[in-house]
Amino acid sequence: MPHIVVEYSGNLDGRVDIPGLVGAIHHAAFDTGVFELAAIRTRAERRDVFRIADGNPENAFIAISARIAPRPDEVRHRVGQAIFDATVAFTAQLFARSPLAISVEVLNIDNTAAFRKNNLHERLGSRPKAAVS
Repeated sequence: MPHIVVEYSGNLDGRVDIPGLVGAIHHAAFDTGVFELAAIRTRAERRDVFRIADGNPENAFIAISARIAPRPDEVRHRVGQAIFDATVAFTAQLFARSPLAISVEVLNIDNTAAFRKNNLHERLGSRPKAAVS
């Protein structure tokens, strides 16, 4: 964990480098020191059907949810703030000239009903150390 989902309005295509944004958020989550690199999964989901505020077609949104293994509120706040700060910095130029709503929510996963299996930790552990890409 975490599973980080960057949901964004389709009108941001061509205005925001979405793969770059996903990378910046991924780095920010890793840089908190809370998660091992092999645990972080970051992805984007474009939304083509949306209505924001008054319906102006220029209005855009980025809504980020991070689902993490249960952590204290302070840790969740630190993770959320890091992701939020990275997103705000990445979109600063667009924010200055276009209507844009940015939100981040960090949720604890209920481990009583969560199931997972992966071999990423072992596979990353056997690779030469590299920078986060």
